[in-house]
Amino acid sequence: MNCVGLMIVDMQQGMSWPQAGERNNPDAEHNMAELLAHWRAAHAPIIHIRHLSTEPDSLFWPEQEGVLFQEAFEPLDGEKVMEKSVPDAFIHSDLAAWLAEQQIDSLVIVGVSTNNSVESTVRSAGNLGFNVYVVESACFAFQKEDFFGLVRSADDVHAMSLANLHGEYATVISQDEAFALLPQDKVPMRK
Repeated sequence: MNCVGLMIVDMQQGMSWPQAGERNNPDAEHNMAELLAHWRAAHAPIIHIRHLSTEPDSLFWPEQEGVLFQEAFEPLDGEKVMEKSVPDAFIHSDLAAWLAEQQIDSLVIVGVSTNNSVESTVRSAGNLGFNVYVVESACFAFQKEDFFGLVRSADDVHAMSLANLHGEYATVISQDEAFALLPQDKVPMRK
């Protein structure tokens, strides 16, 4: 059976601030929290990714509250925390080596933003040979202007990013499909 890790990307306080922008998937945090509780109950591996910006005016500059984990996603003892200063959690880190040491060959990746840190991390994970799953309802994106100056809704940005990933670097799945990835004998009954 595959060892399946849950990776939560950039669930930091700044992501919930209005200056982060107009977003989609208002239930994403609830869905992520359910997945986190499920993985914890099964004593399955959990990896928290945190962005530390090198730009002082960023929401994720290390010397202010925006960089802190949101309370619902505060790591517990024994859960891996990886810090990054670029969108991709695998670049300039020992993440791939750590996953190999833990014999984690499959990843369920959730978080923010779908088209930035989630997408770049998923692409690397897929290219490195991990079985990668992205839970559509447990990620969100922000409204963004495209290359030609047209404003794209957060839903459009999210959908296009998922389309880029699905079938190439990952499999985009539902919340229930993610729950089913853990061996059922290790998972308590869901309420």
